Amino acid sequence: MLREGKNWRLKKDFKKGKFCFLIGANNWAIELQKHEFELLYNLLINLNKQFLEIKDELLDEEFINLEIEKLPWYAELEGKKNEWNLRLIFESSEQTRSFEMYWPIPIAENLFYEIKSMWESMN
Repeated sequence: MLREGKNWRLKKDFKKGKFCFLIGANNWAIELQKHEFELLYNLLINLNKQFLEIKDELLDEEFINLEIEKLPWYAELEGKKNEWNLRLIFESSEQTRSFEMYWPIPIAENLFYEIKSMWESMN
């Protein structure tokens, strides 16, 4: 399963084995294990829940910064109520790798909804 948009892509391929999910934005890509992707999905759902709780109270020009950490992931949402970016940090508990991702406006919102849709279509 491959989903693509302008400057981003999301791929699921269980035939690849251990690293069966790929997330790419602009000029980088990273492969994730299924449980890492699931943890990312849960983190993004929690972050979105926090955002939606305050979104209607924000003025259009008001700046917001939300942070959430649920190891091995850390996420930071920055922007305004109708456009935002995401910075994600992964610190491996298996000491195999660590990395940081940045999803700019408008890639962040597109990737969030595609990750949500992809995970929920499997369960």
